[in-house]
Amino acid sequence: MVIEKFLDNSLSSWMAGRGEHSDIVMSTRIRLARNLTGYRFPLAFTEDEAHRIDQSISATLLDASEELQMNISSVQIKDLSELNRQVLVEKHLISPKLANSRIEGSVLLSEDESVSVMINEEDHIRMQCLFPGLQIEEAYALADKIDRILEKELSYAFDEQFGYLTSCPTNTGTGLRASVMMHLPALTMSKQMNRIVTIISRLGMVVRGIYGEGSEALGNVYQVSNQTTLGKTEEDILADLQSITEQIIQKEKEARSALLKHSANTLEDRLYRSLGTLSYARIMTTEEAGKCLSDVRLGIDMGLIQDVDVTILNECMVFMQPGFLQKFAGATLNTSERDMFRAKLIRERLQKMGEKRITKGEELA
Repeated sequence: MVIEKFLDNSLSSWMAGRGEHSDIVMSTRIRLARNLTGYRFPLAFTEDEAHRIDQSISATLLDASEELQMNISSVQIKDLSELNRQVLVEKHLISPKLANSRIEGSVLLSEDESVSVMINEEDHIRMQCLFPGLQIEEAYALADKIDRILEKELSYAFDEQFGYLTSCPTNTGTGLRASVMMHLPALTMSKQMNRIVTIISRLGMVVRGIYGEGSEALGNVYQVSNQTTLGKTEEDILADLQSITEQIIQKEKEARSALLKHSANTLEDRLYRSLGTLSYARIMTTEEAGKCLSDVRLGIDMGLIQDVDVTILNECMVFMQPGFLQKFAGATLNTSERDMFRAKLIRERLQKMGEKRITKGEELA
């Protein structure tokens, strides 16, 4: 079954890449919201309209696979179990809103999962492109290419004064949400994040948790995105996000240097204790796992922890979530069972990495 390849592996192919500033910026996401003319928006449309919209968009993009130079698969949300929907949310491939939708909807996914086009979510089309590291222009270029392919075949709801029309007024205009996912442990440890969030909000940006609006900054991971879509061009929005992201990167680097300069022993002890917890703990909550993974990632990026692959941490960050845990377990787990299984999976993953490293060392010898 096509969907299984997107559900069985916690690590998307694009996550293995290392884009610019990847020691701080984990990923870049570009999302475009669009609606078709001649149909009511998803808040008010009928099942028949939803079906026709889904067919039109899916057919257009599936036919464009060769032009996009990527294999695209279509997945019907109604065909997925609640657990499988949750797994796709945890991989950032669909939104919680689409996962909980009772109207006919689907998602078109590229083979490496860097492209996800949600159909009949809050808008008829929500296309997103995910790239590793800081690659705002590159991610936007791909999203724009997909957008142009769709617009050649389909008629968008567009107004000369207001731009692209969307279900929520906050998306009207460009329909563009550009965001970067950043790992900011040093700014968090030094208690500077509240001040930075306040400053960012004054500049027309918003800071959210790892899963967007309403979520918490698990593992010191924050999403920074534009808040304004009307009255600015796409180029202005992208330039503003690039500028603010670079300033945050600089602040995080300065905070890391300060920690290393003033409390190196304490910092190193904390990071290695977290590595020990991940390697040997038998019970671990989501929050504790997130904190420990954040510490180890910081240790790797600062050169304090050697021989741990950061892609393993990316993988652990995804599969420690409730949906993936139950998918791997093949059973419904209560909270305490998830805490035990989470610790077991992380422990085994790190042990396998260690065994692979030893084997490689023996071959070199």
